[in-house]
Amino acid sequence: MDAAQGAAEAKPSLDALHGLVAHDIAAVNQLIVENMQSPVTLIPQLAGHIIAAGGKRLRPMVTLAAARLCGYDGERQRALAACVEFIHTATLLHDDVVDASLLRRGQDSANAVWGNQASVLVGDFLFSRAFQLMVADGSLEVLRILSNASAVIAEGEVLQLITTNDTATNEDAYLEVIRCKTATLFAAAAEIGAVVAERPAAEQQALADYGMNLGIAFQLVDDVLDYSALQAKLGKTVGDDFREGKMSLPVVLAFGHGDTEERGFWTRTLERMEQDEHDLDHAIALLHKHGTLDETAARARHYAEKAKRSLAAFPEIPVRDAMMEAVDFAVDRAH
Repeated sequence: MDAAQGAAEAKPSLDALHGLVAHDIAAVNQLIVENMQSPVTLIPQLAGHIIAAGGKRLRPMVTLAAARLCGYDGERQRALAACVEFIHTATLLHDDVVDASLLRRGQDSANAVWGNQASVLVGDFLFSRAFQLMVADGSLEVLRILSNASAVIAEGEVLQLITTNDTATNEDAYLEVIRCKTATLFAAAAEIGAVVAERPAAEQQALADYGMNLGIAFQLVDDVLDYSALQAKLGKTVGDDFREGKMSLPVVLAFGHGDTEERGFWTRTLERMEQDEHDLDHAIALLHKHGTLDETAARARHYAEKAKRSLAAFPEIPVRDAMMEAVDFAVDRAH
């Protein structure tokens, strides 16, 4: 194999993106540490537990990269990237309580260590810190984008609650859940990069579209991974969505393709939550039978291509290439 072939077959990663924003991300991490401090000692303890658990910082990196792509050379993007991470972390704390999750990124979840009440309240604290950072930035447009995103995320959480255990959920309803719950924050994270650079509305929208489609692709791949042995490599357990009765896209599609007996299985295990030790294996077999994991991965690639097309209006510079590769990384996790 020659060098060109090796490069062509190299798996996409976030290395290029991280390298380009490394100085900024270090400053963002410092801002995160500073802004999660409180005289109430449980707050930094609990917040530090989940923040230190090792997330990729993809959302704040999107903000930093978008600002760089738009030619911004100031520092406002750093505090706003920290703000984005606080919003994301707050939603994780609340998610784990709602889902009764005992693990987060392979470690004990905050609610498993400190209980549900503390997790909810520290999540509220991080949301409040995020709004303080927005106000300190001083831009009403930034405040509009991020506050709207926060409201839509909360709507997405409620929508997911409604669709959980409901086998009547269709693809459109499910896509609305992930658009609200996951993709909206990616869209906001990218868009504010253009706002701080004072770029025209068309560029703001292009970056919002990039983030939205990246976020949808990212979540669809998570849906695939939940039923994949690859989960173990990511420090997660297989079948969490199944055990929680969530109607993720592979299941929605399998229910639609299924016969009466198969639909009865999904109704028993996800609506009535009557599950035994063999049901997860049978669920995975049904997903493979109908090809819905591959179908979901194909949907993810569709949204990934839309995300990359959104960057066509921007100059071909290294940060644009890195943002393209970040999209490829998001979907390549399924393989």
